[in-house]
Amino acid sequence: MAAPVLALSRRARWETLPIALALVHGVLLLTLPSIPLIAIGLWWNANTVSHQFIHRPFFRNRSMNSIFSGYLSLLFGVPQSYWSERHLAHHRSVDGRNERISLARATRDVPVAVAVWVVLLATSPAFLFTVFLPGFLLGLGLCFLQGHFEHARGTTSHYGWLYNFLLFNDGYHVEHHARPSASWQELPTYRTDQTITSRWPAVLRWLDSINLCALERVVLRSPMLQRFVLSSHQRAFATLLAHVPSVKRVGIIGGGLFPRTALILRQLMPDARLLIIDQSEENLATARRFLADDVEFIRSRFDPLSECDVDLLVIPLAFEGDRASIYEARQTSYLLVHDWIWRRRGSSAVVSWLLLKRLNLITR
Repeated sequence: MAAPVLALSRRARWETLPIALALVHGVLLLTLPSIPLIAIGLWWNANTVSHQFIHRPFFRNRSMNSIFSGYLSLLFGVPQSYWSERHLAHHRSVDGRNERISLARATRDVPVAVAVWVVLLATSPAFLFTVFLPGFLLGLGLCFLQGHFEHARGTTSHYGWLYNFLLFNDGYHVEHHARPSASWQELPTYRTDQTITSRWPAVLRWLDSINLCALERVVLRSPMLQRFVLSSHQRAFATLLAHVPSVKRVGIIGGGLFPRTALILRQLMPDARLLIIDQSEENLATARRFLADDVEFIRSRFDPLSECDVDLLVIPLAFEGDRASIYEARQTSYLLVHDWIWRRRGSSAVVSWLLLKRLNLITR
């Protein structure tokens, strides 16, 4: 007996979810059109439903795959066939040079995509130019950021659970390039320790270029900013240190430049010996201007795996290295880690929603 026309292939049973969400995407565009929805929908669909469909066509029947390809072209205003040819050429690229694409295959969905623009121009020109076109261009911009930063430092993966939950494990990009035909559910099983990773999803990876030390220098030039960061951090420290018994020695990693942590701990823990460990002599010299002589300064690069002769260790947000290893290591009895506001570990207190920052207390 012949398979039903709409039957999904056996290897693609889980693609029913992306298909359903693509239909939801279409309903939202018809009922709640807006610039953010058009932009985010284009970016999200291109990197989830459309991307999976390129590598693993959802249907057994070729005609149904052609119809679905046309439907995606309607959602995007861009030919899915062209998107597919460009992406597959990217996977076949050698030394960064993409192979030529098939013009015949790339233009298959062009009439459908052109129809979107023609109909909108004829029936709703105001909507086209004030809502659809801005959302479309913003969505393409997000897609450009995504594609660029997925490979800017070599093919790079992101293992954040929220992003991968919402985008069907799209963060497993190194794994995807190694096995382009693997389903989104299989990708996490191919993770290796040798993979280049980023703490940011590709579309936000430009944040890696923000130099936190440069922001610290801005704080150094403004007494008002100094008061703000001291007060916001002191509240978080006071909340968490209420759970920490009296300690004798505190190690502060990267405590140079504006030494907020040392200034706060000198008030909250006046009997503790403070050690500031920073690999920059310039940073240490700057910090000395704010602190009394009873603070010890050590010029050294911090190794998360090394032994620390302190009772409490404080790690900055600007720490360069594997933050996961910080949380897993056992250098000391108490660990305070400055982290992004969405990364809650152990006992935690928000430093500032404006700064997108929280403080995590880990007890060994």
